[in-house]
Amino acid sequence: MTTEVNAANKEVVIIGGGPAGLTAAYELTKRHLRPIVLEKLDKVGGIARTENYKGYHFDMGGHRFFTKSAEVERFWHEMLGDDFLHRPRLSRIYYKNKYFNYPLKPGNALGGLGPLEGLLIMSSYLRWHLLPYKAEETFEQWVTNRFGKRLFETFFKSYTEKVWGIPSSELKAEWAAQRIQDLSLKTALTTMFLKPRRTIKTLIESFDYPRQGPGMLWTAVKDRVEARGGTVHLNSSVVGINRQGNRVTSVVVERDGRTETIAADDFISSMPVTLFLQRLNPPPPPAVLEAASRLKYRDFLTVCLILDRPDLFPDNWIYVHDPNVKVGRIQNYKNWSPDMLPNQAHTSLGLEYFCNEGDDIWTMSDADLIELGKRELAQIGLAGDEDVIDGCVFRVEKSYPVYDADYAQHLETIKAYMATFENFQTIGRNGLHRYNNQDHAMLTGMLAVRNLLYGERHNLWQVNAEQEYHETVVTKETGRLPRPIPVSPPILGQVLPFIDDAALGVSLGLVAALLTYFITLLLV
Repeated sequence: MTTEVNAANKEVVIIGGGPAGLTAAYELTKRHLRPIVLEKLDKVGGIARTENYKGYHFDMGGHRFFTKSAEVERFWHEMLGDDFLHRPRLSRIYYKNKYFNYPLKPGNALGGLGPLEGLLIMSSYLRWHLLPYKAEETFEQWVTNRFGKRLFETFFKSYTEKVWGIPSSELKAEWAAQRIQDLSLKTALTTMFLKPRRTIKTLIESFDYPRQGPGMLWTAVKDRVEARGGTVHLNSSVVGINRQGNRVTSVVVERDGRTETIAADDFISSMPVTLFLQRLNPPPPPAVLEAASRLKYRDFLTVCLILDRPDLFPDNWIYVHDPNVKVGRIQNYKNWSPDMLPNQAHTSLGLEYFCNEGDDIWTMSDADLIELGKRELAQIGLAGDEDVIDGCVFRVEKSYPVYDADYAQHLETIKAYMATFENFQTIGRNGLHRYNNQDHAMLTGMLAVRNLLYGERHNLWQVNAEQEYHETVVTKETGRLPRPIPVSPPILGQVLPFIDDAALGVSLGLVAALLTYFITLLLV
């Protein structure tokens, strides 16, 4: 049983008012501490914030609320109660003027692509399942081994490169393993053609969502923290971190045109770990600074358009795989929650453009971006230029930690150095340079508080490191899909370690069926 470690009079500073930082602050106030939270923006929520324009609410990125953590689930419902809605999900891929369900469904995908393309995709899948890449070091290799090269090039390559701004052959496989582990063609085919013996529950079909976006939740958390004696300072940028040896002693904060130094006993931070190291005084060793300079982030901006039409399309969001337009994803906020709009006769969309801070898209004027959004919306065929009655633009920096070819070795250097600090913990997506969901970010905040108060030794870098995809199809009893009956000889499993019995059986069956179909067509 853990006991509290000299917690009564601890002074704690938390850098960052996003999901990780505010969760840590709330957990501290529950234990009668009064943390100081420093948030550089004018509102809380961080990457999961909700922007507001003339009463229209815009979620920066589209944040579904789903989790495998009962503690996080309780947290959400405790904060919002009846304002926490349960919503259906529909997301599709726009490709060659057609819409495909995502996650991919074989019938929909093969039907939309046509029988010839379907035959080529299944043949490609069989080829790569029998003779896969022996090493799965890149995103391209990981996806190809599970979907085949042709389906990878159809549904994964262009969008992934649009999001990350680097070739898929340079993106590490770890990202795919973390985000889309159980979304293989094998899994989809198994669940489609082999009826499971137990009830299947899938988190991908619905999700929870705050009535007015995720910012509604984090504003409620801020209010609770302050009601319990904590302090949340907005528009407060941490521009310096002072240390003596392996202890952080204070932070330098710019607020309202003034600079002040705030001392504390313990520090928790969700600011990008690269910025923490760059603002450390005295600075860390040169090798650590060099490693920090090599870590990269991907940014994005949202062109928010208000249209004088009540209904446009049924999706919550659409992935745009068309290489002829720059937009990567389109959010339809009314389908997230009707309360995101003050006028139900209108529709509000968020056109997301993935970019790098300082590039041509990022530096484009708001007026030009709105015109770009209107043109591309018309080009895709979702709405006409005349339907758009207003618009605005919001930029979100350092949204996605990039898993490029060299990131892991640089991160190991940083992790080793950060472990030397006695009273400092880094948390959250950017604090750990890990593409976590907000529930994982919250868990890092919760565990950091337990480390601080009870002397526990949770490794925050390992939260979500099990690489278990957050939209796994599970069974009530086992938490996994029932294992299908083997159909391949045991020797194949020894010769070809990637082979899967169900995948082989279904692949051969489908290819044979398609060949029979084409032979029948020729005979007729």
